[in-house]
Amino acid sequence: MSTSNKIQAVFIDRDGTIGGSEEVIYPGAFKLFPFTKQSFENLGNAGLPIYAFTNQPGISRGEATIDDFQNELTSFGFDHIYICPHQHEEGCTCRKPSPALLIQAAVDHALELKNCAVIGDRWTDMIAAQRAGCIKVLVKTGSGEKDFARYRDNQFFGEWLEAAPDYVAENVLEAVSWLLK
Repeated sequence: MSTSNKIQAVFIDRDGTIGGSEEVIYPGAFKLFPFTKQSFENLGNAGLPIYAFTNQPGISRGEATIDDFQNELTSFGFDHIYICPHQHEEGCTCRKPSPALLIQAAVDHALELKNCAVIGDRWTDMIAAQRAGCIKVLVKTGSGEKDFARYRDNQFFGEWLEAAPDYVAENVLEAVSWLLK
């Protein structure tokens, strides 16, 4: 699949995708994977904006602030930050797998979401991308290997039925390389 000639922007999840683990690690302690910086450089060299796309329920619990996450993510090289600060039980409309953050970005930046890609390590990333009409790339870092195995073994096939990834990458660098081909 040749994608780079039509991609307008790339949305990338935080925890488990660009660093950390499948657990939330708060700003200040979060470490990028060694290949993340090169991934961002490759996207920048291709002229593609990079948007953070993340659920951070610790914000609503007072464990960190939205500014903490925005400052950290901006320092990593994201061009704009989209965060759901709510816990699952709060019933907000922005928490992934909702496509609301992607839709807001489309409004903010005049994007055609069918010409955008989402890179993430969880099925919620893939479902949000599917609902928005984006290209879907699952990485096997973080929760990705476990979620992909569960999908592959049909353990939660129904939830993925319409959101199978367009590509499964070992990590964000391989995902970016695939997108730029």
